Amino acid sequence: MAHHHKLSLKSLLHHDHHKEEKEHPLAMSDEHILELIYSTHVHSDTKFEVDPLFTLVHNTLSRSTIIVEDLVQGSKSSMEEIDEKILQANFCSPYCTLKQISYEMCCKAPGELTAHETAVAILHKLSHYEWDAKAHLQTDVLAKSLAVMKRVPLLIRPANLQKHREAITEVNNLVKAILQVIELIFELEKLSSYDTKDVPALLPAREHIPVDVYWCIITLAAIVTQIECLITDSEEKQELYHYGQKINVILSKLRKHITLCRLQIEEAEYYRKLRKLFQTPTEIMEVFKALIFAKDAPQPLFDCSTETTVDIAVLKKKHVYLFISTLEITEEEISVLSPVHECIKSEEKYKIVWVPIVEEWTEHLRKKFEVLKAKMKWFVVQHFGSIAGYKYIKEEWQFKKSPMVVVLNPQGKVLHQNAFHLIEAYGMKAFPFTTVQQEIIHKEKHWVGSVVGGIHSNVDTWIKEEKYIIFYGGKDKEWIQEFSRSAASLANESVIKELKISIELFCVEKENRNVFKRFWKKVESLFVTKAHKGADAVKQEVQRLLCYKDEIGWALLSKGSSVVVSGHGSTMLKAVTEFERWKEVVVKKGFELSFKEYHERVASETHRCAQFEIPDVAGKLPEAMNCPDCPRVMDIFITYKCCHNDNTSTTTNANSTYY
Repeated sequence: MAHHHKLSLKSLLHHDHHKEEKEHPLAMSDEHILELIYSTHVHSDTKFEVDPLFTLVHNTLSRSTIIVEDLVQGSKSSMEEIDEKILQANFCSPYCTLKQISYEMCCKAPGELTAHETAVAILHKLSHYEWDAKAHLQTDVLAKSLAVMKRVPLLIRPANLQKHREAITEVNNLVKAILQVIELIFELEKLSSYDTKDVPALLPAREHIPVDVYWCIITLAAIVTQIECLITDSEEKQELYHYGQKINVILSKLRKHITLCRLQIEEAEYYRKLRKLFQTPTEIMEVFKALIFAKDAPQPLFDCSTETTVDIAVLKKKHVYLFISTLEITEEEISVLSPVHECIKSEEKYKIVWVPIVEEWTEHLRKKFEVLKAKMKWFVVQHFGSIAGYKYIKEEWQFKKSPMVVVLNPQGKVLHQNAFHLIEAYGMKAFPFTTVQQEIIHKEKHWVGSVVGGIHSNVDTWIKEEKYIIFYGGKDKEWIQEFSRSAASLANESVIKELKISIELFCVEKENRNVFKRFWKKVESLFVTKAHKGADAVKQEVQRLLCYKDEIGWALLSKGSSVVVSGHGSTMLKAVTEFERWKEVVVKKGFELSFKEYHERVASETHRCAQFEIPDVAGKLPEAMNCPDCPRVMDIFITYKCCHNDNTSTTTNANSTYY
C-alpha cells in the first residue's frame, strides 16, 4: 500500500485549513448527509431515460478499465470478451447538463472538503433528476475523463509508470466498484415497480439510495481530481482509500438488499400463482404439487396403512382432505380423523393426507415425526424441508397452531377451509365435510347426541330412547357429590314416578380423563363451527355451556338430544333441591317446562358474569361476541398459557377469552 493510504482520519480532518470550520464529509453520519442532500433535491415531473445513458457509460468504462489494466499489468486483453450493451439508436444525450457537471469537476485541488463541495454543487445542478439519473449523469462525465487515461503512457516517462502503478490500479478498481454500485442502484429502481407489501426489503434499500448516490458522486469527484494529478504528475495527490472503503461497504449492502428483494419477489410471484391456481379449476395433483413442493421435485407420499411409499399421482381425480398440523398434535386430535379413514378407506374417491408443518427440521423433530406417523393410517407428506406454500396456508387459510382439515375437490377447489371442528363435533354425520353440508347440519336444533355420542354405551341408549338426561360436572368435588345426591333424589320422587318420567344421570367428571377432555373438545368444536352465525339458538346454548366449564359446578338437562335447560352449579342445584316448591306445577305443565321456568326464576335472582375460553384455532374468530344471557357485547381478552411439560404435545396455547 502506498504511503498516502496510511493517512489517519484525524490528519484528513485537519486538511484544507481554510475550511476547517466545516464538518468533514468522512465524519458525517448518514442521517446528516441525507438531511443535507435532500435540501438539494426537487421533486418534479422531469423524466430522463436512464437506460441509454447507462448503456453508454457501461460500454465506455468497461473498455477504459480494461485498457488501464493492460497498461499497468503489461498484458493484452481481448475486447471481444467485453459484455457490451446495445445503445438505443434515438438516444439524445443531455449535453448541456453534462457540460455543466464536467465544468464543476475540472481543475479541483485535492482534498475531502473540496470533493464534498463539488458533490453538493453537482447535486444542486441535478436537483430535478431522480436519484438513479443523478448517479448515471455523473458517471458519464467520469467516462469522458477516464478515456483520457489512455494517454497516460504518453504523458509520463516509463520510469514514472512504476511510481504511479499502485495509484492507477486504485483508481481503476474504484471506478469498477462504482460502476457496480450504480448498476445495482439502477436494478433497485427497476424493482421499485413491486409493492413494498410483497417486497418489504425494497423500503430500507430505496430509502438509502440518496446517501449511496452522494457517496458515488463525491468519490467520482475525488477520482477525477486524482486522474488529473496523475496525468500532470503533480506532487499533491487525492486520497482515495477511505472512499474505497465506503464504496465497498455500499456495494456489499446493495448486493444483500437485492438478493433479499429477488427472494421476496420470487415468493410473491409464487404466492400469486398459488392463489390463481386455487381460483382456477385445475387437477388436484397439480395443485397439491404446487402447494407442497413448488419448484422442488415432488417426493413420494408415505402410505401408513401399507407402510410403503406411493407416487403423488395416487391423488389424481380424488377428493383430498389435507390434514395440516405442527408436530405438537395430540393423539386425541389424530383420533378425530380415524373414523373418517375407516369409512372412506374402501372408497377410492377420497384420500386423507397429513401435511406436517415444520419450519426447521432437526434430528429430534424427525424422530417425533416418525412417532406421530406410526399413529396414522392415511397418506403422509415426507418432505424434510419447509412446505413451499406455508405462507399461503398461514395467511389465506389462517393456519395457527391447532390442526386443520382443508377439503379439496378433484379440481383443486376448496370446499371447506377448515373442516376439523366440523368433523370433531359431528363425525361422519357431516360427511363429505363441505360448507354446504355444514349449513345443512346447522339447521338441526338437536346437538347433544353429537357431543356425547360414543362416550358411554348407556348414554347412546338413553339418547335413542329420548330419555331425560342430566349431564353435570365441575371443579368442586363437594358440589358434585351434593348434586349427585339431590339429582338422584329428584329422579326417585313419587310425583316423577307416578308420571312415569325417567331421569338418567351422567357425571362427566367421574368418567376417565379422556371422556372429560373429549366432551369439552366436542363442545368447543361445535361452537367454532357456529361462531360466525348470527342469532342462532344452538350457538347460544353451546356458548352458555362453555361459560360453565371452569365453574364449581354445572348441569345440563336434555330430552334425548334436545337441550331443555343448562345452568351454573349453584342455580341448578337450588332448582333440584327445591323440587317441593314446584312439584305441583309438574303435574299441570309437565317436567320440562316446570324445571325450565323454576330455574329461570332462580337464575334471575343472582348476578353472575358470563365468560368462556376457546383455543386460538385456524380461521378468524368473531371480533364481536354477544353474551348468551343478555344482549350486550362481551369483552375479549387474550390468554397465553404454558404447561411447562415436555411430555405433552400441547405445551403452549393462546386462547381468546370472552367476558
